[in-house]
Amino acid sequence: MRLRALLDTEALGLRLLGGEDELDRTVRGVMTTDLRDPSRYLSGGELVLTGLAWRRDASDTEPFVRILASAGVAGLAAGEAELGAVPDDLVEACLRHRLPLFAVDETVAFATITEHVVRQVSGERAGDLAAVVDRHRRLMTSGPAGGGPEVVLDLLTSDLDLRAWVLSPTGRQIAGAGEPLSARTGAELAGRHLAATRTGRPGPHRAEVDGTAYSLFPIRNTGRGALPAPSRDVRESVLSEWLLAVAADAGDWPAARLDLLQGVTQLIAVERDRRDAARAVRRRLAQEVLELVQTGAAPAEIAARLRVAAPVLLPGVGTAPHWQVVVARVEWSAEGADLSGGQAAQALLEEILVDPAVAGPDSADRIAVAHTGEEAIALVPLTALPAQGPDEAEASGESGAAEPRDSALHADALLDSVRAPLSAGLANDGRLTLGVSAAVHSAEGLRGALEEARHARRVAAARPGPVCAAGHHELASHVLLLPFVPDDVRRAFTARLLDPLRDYDRRHRAELIETLEAFLDCDGSWTRCAARLHLHVNTLRYRVGRIEQLTGRDLSRLEDKLDFFLALRMS
Repeated sequence: MRLRALLDTEALGLRLLGGEDELDRTVRGVMTTDLRDPSRYLSGGELVLTGLAWRRDASDTEPFVRILASAGVAGLAAGEAELGAVPDDLVEACLRHRLPLFAVDETVAFATITEHVVRQVSGERAGDLAAVVDRHRRLMTSGPAGGGPEVVLDLLTSDLDLRAWVLSPTGRQIAGAGEPLSARTGAELAGRHLAATRTGRPGPHRAEVDGTAYSLFPIRNTGRGALPAPSRDVRESVLSEWLLAVAADAGDWPAARLDLLQGVTQLIAVERDRRDAARAVRRRLAQEVLELVQTGAAPAEIAARLRVAAPVLLPGVGTAPHWQVVVARVEWSAEGADLSGGQAAQALLEEILVDPAVAGPDSADRIAVAHTGEEAIALVPLTALPAQGPDEAEASGESGAAEPRDSALHADALLDSVRAPLSAGLANDGRLTLGVSAAVHSAEGLRGALEEARHARRVAAARPGPVCAAGHHELASHVLLLPFVPDDVRRAFTARLLDPLRDYDRRHRAELIETLEAFLDCDGSWTRCAARLHLHVNTLRYRVGRIEQLTGRDLSRLEDKLDFFLALRMS
């Protein structure tokens, strides 16, 4: 608002004492002070209200006015209640410094002026910001000239004093104004948003983290593949939509401000659509490569397609990189069995595989993800081959120093930062399972890597919990076989070997099961096992003999040891 507008409001009781030529100054706020030096609290553009308690005599006036003028305040309003009239020395000092001066009638409270100015300034700022949002929406709809969501988030901060961030479903910060959110806070807010969305409640959702209140606005997917809102099951979109987190409680906001924030989310949705469109090239590349791999195409044909993909995913890399394959699947309970999980798995896999150490506007540009039916498959380029041991290097015919493993994906660490928010989105009726292959350095290895990743995903699916992953290193042990043993076979096998021991333990408290586990862990060493159990060796021999008598097995035979080992793992 302009200073001139203050004189048009009779209820404020303001009289102009000087500075008529400066009345077109813009008022950006209001501050009440009786400090002799209020400079530390001034940022420019304020209307300063003072009761003149700082003035002991005329010598105090010049320094006070000079401080205000240097800070760039819009004007000074002095109350008449203390001295009965505004002193002449103050009028003269304001004239010298070209600072507009108003007298405030003693019947008017400073609170009345403050409330009026704040209301006017906030209304005008919201109107200006709404116009900017509308302009950017038009620009971003027709092209990238709008500058992206950061521009509008900066305006929310500067004009409405609202700090806001755009977050992915896992809590990764996509855009923000000012200080970034911590990774922990982002993940916490994303989890709260996903949990609230699953209940069907409309946004914004309120969340409090570390004593700060946040309002969480959903950013609806408006892209070409989005379903109409009335016909859309929330589970089809909850795991792939962004959110806008605002550091404020929107519960008492007026409708106009809520509408403004909804406009901001629509604007950001346009940017989301643009990024999804840019990913279409990478998705198509992945789809083409995987179709060749699955149909048994010649390695030379697959290698040619990889040479096309490498510059798109890793611009500036001269030679074809090594590759890893990651397979993901999103599955819902019987009630949601008819929901397609392929697209959700594709969006999640693109999000999970983002490398925060990679600089650039979107580090997901390194990842190509396709989806076939219920399964999403990622083709991840690596700039270095994971290190080989001497035996592996000799077997592969490669020589030279081993390269570091840092660039390879590891299943056990892949989900650490996203497990909590995704579990909230999956709630009690959904599961996400991932499998990760070893790195391969040629087209010939991709078929094996794909099968390896699929096997690893099945191992992950056999584990409890809504979000699970398994890696290629787990496929070299009995863990690969156990998840695929039918339940009735498991029960029969373990019952035949272990039930006699459990029954005996219940009747005699003999601890035969504990003894068997320790004996196998010690590789059949009598002395080490006895020391671990704090038993005399003769007592241990008696217990092992009882185990053999009850089960009809011989623990000196490798086959019987292996059967006991597997039975304990499956029980």
